[in-house]
Amino acid sequence: MSRATLLVLADGRFPAGGHAHSGGAEAAVKSGRITGASSLEEFCRGRLHTAGLVSASLAAAAVLGVNPVELDEAADARTPSPALRIAARKLGRQLMRAARATWPSAELDALAREFPKGAHQPVVLGVTARAAGLDAIDAAYCAAYESVSGPASATVRLLSLDPFDATAVLARLAPELDRVADQAVEAAGRVVDHGVDALPSASAPLLEIGAELHAAWPVRLFAS
Repeated sequence: MSRATLLVLADGRFPAGGHAHSGGAEAAVKSGRITGASSLEEFCRGRLHTAGLVSASLAAAAVLGVNPVELDEAADARTPSPALRIAARKLGRQLMRAARATWPSAELDALAREFPKGAHQPVVLGVTARAAGLDAIDAAYCAAYESVSGPASATVRLLSLDPFDATAVLARLAPELDRVADQAVEAAGRVVDHGVDALPSASAPLLEIGAELHAAWPVRLFAS
């Protein structure tokens, strides 16, 4: 694998549309569950070990060549909230546009034809990583990091949180991110042998509920 390629894909400036989404942080701020750096850390920790683990496993499985259509169906089954499904597909569509321009690939083209309105973002991320010559662990790290970096950066805007404090939260979570990435690759290996039912199905009901409430707001700073 190329560390430089991994940096390109993981860079927050890669035009994949993630800046427009808060990963549930906007709803959590409004409900009072995120009020500062300490509660942001707890929110991100919970998100990492639930939605982050599932996303990282999906992405890693896609790198290993698991059928992306089956992975997309598995992602749908693990996303009860219609609002979150819509957001995941919008992000997938935007990532697909950036990926096809950056790493042209027959597999990306086929996935775009199969899902003209967008596949789930972690699935597209995995196929993108595969097209870029990255490994399953690389895709897992990207997905896991995105699961916490999005809420952290959004909270800076939502609460005027000191960016140094938000970054420190991510640094403290780094050892757990390592473990989640490893768990995701192990799960992806089981998917190769036993099918998509072997994927983790860790859930975060408050994220699902918050997404549905957030989608109904007349005014919001972030799309999700």
